[in-house]
Amino acid sequence: MSRVHLIGVCGTAMATLAAMLKQQGWIVTGSDVQAYPPMGQFLASQGIAPLIGYDAAHVPADVDLAVIGNAVSRGNPEVEAVLDRRIRYASLAETIREHFLWGRRTVVIAGTHGKTTTTSMTAWALVEAGADPGFLVGGVPRNFDAGYRLGAGDLFVIEGDEYDSAYFDKTAKFLKYLPFVAVVGSLEFDHADIYDDIDALTLAFRRFVGLVPHRGRLLLGADDPGARALADAAHCPVETFGFADDADWRAADVDYGPDRTAFDVRRAGATIARVDLPLLGAFNVRNALAAIAAGAAAGVAPDRLAAALRTFRGVRRRLELSGVGRGVSLYDDFAHHPTAVRETVAALRAASPTGRIWVLFEPRSATSCRRFFQSDYAAGLAGADEVVVAPVYRTAIPAEQRLDGARLAADLTASGTRARYVDSTDAIAAVVEAETRAGDVVVLMSNGDFGGLRGQLRERLGIVGSVAGETSA
Repeated sequence: MSRVHLIGVCGTAMATLAAMLKQQGWIVTGSDVQAYPPMGQFLASQGIAPLIGYDAAHVPADVDLAVIGNAVSRGNPEVEAVLDRRIRYASLAETIREHFLWGRRTVVIAGTHGKTTTTSMTAWALVEAGADPGFLVGGVPRNFDAGYRLGAGDLFVIEGDEYDSAYFDKTAKFLKYLPFVAVVGSLEFDHADIYDDIDALTLAFRRFVGLVPHRGRLLLGADDPGARALADAAHCPVETFGFADDADWRAADVDYGPDRTAFDVRRAGATIARVDLPLLGAFNVRNALAAIAAGAAAGVAPDRLAAALRTFRGVRRRLELSGVGRGVSLYDDFAHHPTAVRETVAALRAASPTGRIWVLFEPRSATSCRRFFQSDYAAGLAGADEVVVAPVYRTAIPAEQRLDGARLAADLTASGTRARYVDSTDAIAAVVEAETRAGDVVVLMSNGDFGGLRGQLRERLGIVGSVAGETSA
């Protein structure tokens, strides 16, 4: 039996890979600086006990493979031990390709926005249609017990991340994933810590779409200029999806309800399915279209895929209803790019046209902490009724490059949106408790835990129950 050791095992993707390898039959060990929740608990549930701290002695004497996480670099004692002992090593992306993707038809979901939800939708629709796919997603899909499934069929659905692979491989992860069907829903500048500009990011995507074989399929977001511009880099048939009149897969007759969205799927002018989706927002209509188009490209009937999406329950922290207390609806969302912020606000406005929309925004990601999008955030947040801006999370960024939260709040106020800069999560929670009223909608926007604010608000608003969507009067 082969033995693998994962350095940085408590990262979301690394912990999931550890569980996949164990299910495949490997003896799995791993280490990290802490057993971070929730992945520390996830590993424990899989029978994997992470070693705490990095030490050369943690690398087993008889290890066959070391997987080196993206957050780990030279100088790490375990990395140095692997190099000194000439142990075979690989990045997470390489390991996924070598042990789970070769010989299968891989459906890779890429793009700046919507990857996690679209991957989860595609996987669920294919499972419900009987295709028995494997999948790997960078989140927690609520229809499954975990963010992965090995599957026995020849399809494997994977979220295609454009972030770099490892300290020894600065190319994008998705270049390792052998796409047979590739989806790029959108392409905008992101990951300012990795890519110098939009041209560098676009080059990575052009290389990615160029990997799809002649008999594969490339699916591009019809409503996104950056995605559409990738078509000439393909060596395979290209189709588009979205609201645009010329989209190959087009959404029409859309009905935005308070807790779900319905729309027709049209091909060549004919309605081929009606989707009743228990999610909010135009962006989720696009995500669902992408999932249906991807499943169809893999050989499954579109009407079966559309029917499966009626029971899709969403993904944790993707516009997830945490609960209702005192008549106030509390949502948790991962939005951290200006476009995602704008579309999330628009989705909540469509679902709750008479309620006040409160946005609690934490600039936390490598891109959102930088000044590059200073004015774009003001435009994206302008559709809210009340905006609370939290301090920038990454204070090590030089002040002249860092997003100015106080200025963002001031710019919003000057343009007619009530906004304030509040310097602690305790103070933010106090504001929400004191000033919200029945009918209001509050959404947390952060790609992290926002200093535990979600838990504070649940307590202050009297929300009970541990399952998202449970409510109290």
